[in-house]
Amino acid sequence: MYDPQKPVHFLNPRFEPSGGAVTEVRDPATLAPVGRFAETAPDEIGRVLGRVRAAQAEWAKLDAKSRATALHRLANAIEQADLRTCAELMTREMGKPYPEAIGEIANCAGVFRYYAELARDEAGKVAGTTQTGSFQHVRYEPLGVSVHIMPFNFPILLMCWTVAASLAAGNGCVVKPAPATTLSTLEFMKLFSVLPEGLVACLPGGAAVAEALIASDDTHAVAFTGSVAAGRAVAAAAAARMKPAVIEAGGSDPMIVTAHAPIDVAAAGAVTAAFHLSGQVCTSAERFYVVDGVHDAFIEAFARETRRLRIGHGLDRSEIGPMVSEAARAKVMRLVDDAVAKGARVVTGGRIPPSQPTGWFYEPTILTGTTHDMAIMREECFGPVAAVCRVADFDEAIRLANDSPFGLGASVFTTSLEEAMEAADRLEAGMVWVNNPLIDNDALPFGGWKASGLGRELGRQGLDAFRRSKMVVIDHKPVIQGWWYPYPDEWFHDAGGRKHA
Repeated sequence: MYDPQKPVHFLNPRFEPSGGAVTEVRDPATLAPVGRFAETAPDEIGRVLGRVRAAQAEWAKLDAKSRATALHRLANAIEQADLRTCAELMTREMGKPYPEAIGEIANCAGVFRYYAELARDEAGKVAGTTQTGSFQHVRYEPLGVSVHIMPFNFPILLMCWTVAASLAAGNGCVVKPAPATTLSTLEFMKLFSVLPEGLVACLPGGAAVAEALIASDDTHAVAFTGSVAAGRAVAAAAAARMKPAVIEAGGSDPMIVTAHAPIDVAAAGAVTAAFHLSGQVCTSAERFYVVDGVHDAFIEAFARETRRLRIGHGLDRSEIGPMVSEAARAKVMRLVDDAVAKGARVVTGGRIPPSQPTGWFYEPTILTGTTHDMAIMREECFGPVAAVCRVADFDEAIRLANDSPFGLGASVFTTSLEEAMEAADRLEAGMVWVNNPLIDNDALPFGGWKASGLGRELGRQGLDAFRRSKMVVIDHKPVIQGWWYPYPDEWFHDAGGRKHA
């Protein structure tokens, strides 16, 4: 049984005491204590990795059908579990509204089922032979032990995305949860007890634990979701050890509202895209480009829908919970203040809600009159702010949307098929949504362009991230090949065509 008051780490199927420095977790809405976790000590890291690697060696020997059966068993356990304690812990430690927390966890079973079957089906390729009598093919094999460095915003779902792919490929997994969501992650880990002993671990801690896991000779791949700065550091550390890494590094996603947009639908979609999880979603819409002809009508509808949102504790009836930390809110306030100082106008929000003086709350905010000389249009805000820029036409919207170091996702609202297809072609992003933002699909790759990341999660690419290929050539009837040494004399000619002696 997991107790959030006792600092532990997890090595399937047991929780074991952690001996490092203890951190007290506080509710970002009330600042009341929620629980405690401890940094995993270096000797504990080494011991756990050794046991995961031993378990992985046996897991890799299993046939694909047996591994698939085990992953389906895990999916069953998720579907049958009482997830309320995990969801409540998530709400209390990072502020997510409870319906979103319970929904996040409930959506995890499907990704294990998807990868259970994909890995069974997608095991290699037989190529057309380059020589008669030769069987030439590629096979895929696991890398070993993968490290999963997780963010706070979707701590369980995003962990399952990469852990499911890695396990299906035949690897063992070590999870390093975000400090802000360590308690709920540890609570969820007990569901992995249906898998072979030692195959999955969860080691709490900060950057030092992540660095040790990447540097260890007992790990072989890295999956990371977080900030661009941290993503670059993780990618560099993994590259120094010649370990493959999947880096999802966030962004500053644009949303375009064209002259052909259905305004009421666009406004409702914008509210969810901008303010879901208080804007703390890597694919949140942060930069809005609205064509002049519909700008004022859109802003009126957008503001009206935004003012309907309820602000409060995630366990109450509210859509807008607190931000995860004081530092996160301070960054949002800095970016809003900079925009206003440079000429932006606050339509709604732009302040700490008077009804919530305690905790790290910030009102959902709409800014108009924003331009690209403002920091909020160049940095990832990661808060409940929609920065709106009026544009002349669709082409200007596309140009400005692409004028960013980021390229994770991009959204468009339009009823014009031509605009929808043009946007899909021209937007510089790893994902494009037309009239329905933030959607993902287990069978389609998730990830960004430019500074937003490397590699992909989900889909077949998500599976390939955790396995390596091996080319195999088998000649079932051994014969001496004509191109083997020594060469026939008649093969030796000089440039003038004369035979050598």
